[in-house]
Formats: sequence, structure tokens, C-alpha cells
Amino acid sequence: MASAQGDKEVLHSMNSDGEDLDFEIDFYKSVLDQVPDCVDVLMALSNGYTRQGQFAEGLSIDERLCVLRSNDPIVRYNLACSHSLLGQYELSIEALRQAVVLGYSDVGFLQKDPDLEGLRTDPRYATLLEQLLGQQPAS
Repeated sequence: MASAQGDKEVLHSMNSDGEDLDFEIDFYKSVLDQVPDCVDVLMALSNGYTRQGQFAEGLSIDERLCVLRSNDPIVRYNLACSHSLLGQYELSIEALRQAVVLGYSDVGFLQKDPDLEGLRTDPRYATLLEQLLGQQPAS
């Protein structure tokens, strides 16, 4: 499975040329009218909402994705990011724990992801980070 970093970099690079996020969001919503459970479109829509600062809308899409892909660590990781951006740190930590249990392991991205900035002072974040670092193979 691709890392969260790779997925987010691809999604964040969309619109790097300054295209209108409203247009992008409207486009993805129109696709979902035809194919409501298209995971790729839902992920892109969630990312668009987040980039536009519509964190509650992004969270709503991430929750849909968790139903469609309940065992996907990247989906859980993105859910943790959405909760963190909304200041819902308890829910964010829980989603991050679930992501780790499901196999999330990109410690480098976890440490620098700006979406999780609000968690960095939480001792539970430090514990989770230590747990992940302990799972990393020796170099």
C-alpha cells in the first residue's frame, strides 16, 4: 500500500497551478452524484475541502470513507487529521491509534504533517510515536 505521504503529496499537488478549489469540489461532487461510493473521488473531495478550510465537510467525507474502507490505515490516518484540524484531539488520537493497528507506519510523515500540529503536545501522541518508532526495522 502507498504511504500516506505519497497519497497526500499527489492530492496536495493537484491545483498547485492555482486552479479554483470551488470548481474542483463541485466537479467531485457531480461525479459522486453518478458514482456515490467512488473511493478515489471521495478522497480527492475530502482533500479539497481540507485545503479550502472546510474541515467539517472533509471530516464528513472521511467518515464515509471509513465505512467503505474500514481496514484501510490511510483512511483512518486521514480521519485523524480531520479530527485534529477541528480540535477534536481525543477522536484524532483514537483514529491515529486505529491507523497504526491497521498498519500505518510512515513515522516521518506523521512527525511533519501540519494537519496533526495540534496533537504534538499531547502525551498520547508521543506514546503513539514511540510505539511506531519501536516497530521500525533496524537500519
